[in-house]
Amino acid sequence: MAHEMNQPVVLCTLPLHAAGLKLLEGVADVVVAPDPRAETLYGLIGTADILLVRSQLPADLFDRPNHLIGVIRNGTGLDLIPVESATKHGIPVANVPGANVQTVAEYCVAAMLALTRRIETMHRDLRARGWAEARVHTERTAGLHGKTIGIVGLGDIGSKLAAICHLGFGMRVLAYQPRPKPKADYIETIPLDEVLAQSDFVSLNCPLTAETRHLLDARRIALMKNTAMLINAARGPIADEAALAQALRTHRLGGAVIDVFSQQPLPRDSAFLGLDNVLLTPHAAGLTPESFAAMSTGAAKQMLQLFASQRPAHLVNPEVWERFIARRSA
Repeated sequence: MAHEMNQPVVLCTLPLHAAGLKLLEGVADVVVAPDPRAETLYGLIGTADILLVRSQLPADLFDRPNHLIGVIRNGTGLDLIPVESATKHGIPVANVPGANVQTVAEYCVAAMLALTRRIETMHRDLRARGWAEARVHTERTAGLHGKTIGIVGLGDIGSKLAAICHLGFGMRVLAYQPRPKPKADYIETIPLDEVLAQSDFVSLNCPLTAETRHLLDARRIALMKNTAMLINAARGPIADEAALAQALRTHRLGGAVIDVFSQQPLPRDSAFLGLDNVLLTPHAAGLTPESFAAMSTGAAKQMLQLFASQRPAHLVNPEVWERFIARRSA
């Protein structure tokens, strides 16, 4: 987007999709940080009117001189943003819930199918070793029908995954949801330890909070079936990665598909890279052209609302709004 004098500035930690850029054309100057490291953001934060977030922000970023009128998460998870700090400084924070619900749920199903049908392994051996060698792997495949999935977190993604698994594959659905909420009658909500002990697949679909950090620790991993398979498309620290890697290394678990990690990008010396019963992806579960466009459009619309001093559709710290309006009116 060409720079226009006196236009407000949107600072992005990573590029904004063309769909979002189109909505902001002629309204704001969109600037992408050269990299999302703290030192770069410290130097640029004072130039921005709105900050668009797709990577981890430094905890003290908003303590630096700035004139921000808003912070928008280009997605759902708020763990990337120091929301309490933003609230202390009177900065509205908003996110874009729901834009990638279907995409992430489909990823979780694809993960289960890839593990049970050994698709990657057969593909590799068919190319490298031949037809007969690839067909041998069918002896260790399985179907999803009649199996039990345990879903940790019954938000939008967890609920969508439950529907696909039960209605599409005839699976039994167990769920752990600490805060009661409406659910379909085919979902059994039970304590977490029981979910883990009974499930053939466990899918982590809860947000990262102080309560969910290392929710899946060594003790709870030991409760799982030794044939069970884990899918983590939520946040890396929800699982104790050292304990999980050890359980996979010793085949205490049947396998895992992991999309998110405590350190991203994944270090080249990660223990997960040396395991043969794990499929790894680069935090891509929620990213398709369609979902990325939807997230960017939702973020851009809320930027336009902020520029017009209108309350964002998905404001997550509403306690700042009166202060924000008073400041804008001064």
